[in-house]
Amino acid sequence: MDNWVIAMMLGASIFLGSIALFAFLWAVKNGQFDDQEKFLNGAKFDNEEELNDAVNQERKKEKLKKSYRPE
Repeated sequence: MDNWVIAMMLGASIFLGSIALFAFLWAVKNGQFDDQEKFLNGAKFDNEEELNDAVNQERKKEKLKKSYRPE
């Protein structure tokens, strides 16, 4: 192999790796990995109706928290 081929491959790998690192850091910053209970809820609630009920109950709790403002 010529040296220029190795240099091109090294440059391309560094470039693609930096893009992947940037995408990962962006996702972490924007909270893409913050849902810690997603898979636990999937195991707890067997069917789709139970899971939808759980999501609706969670939304109601959040609305109550937002509407309650202690003074």
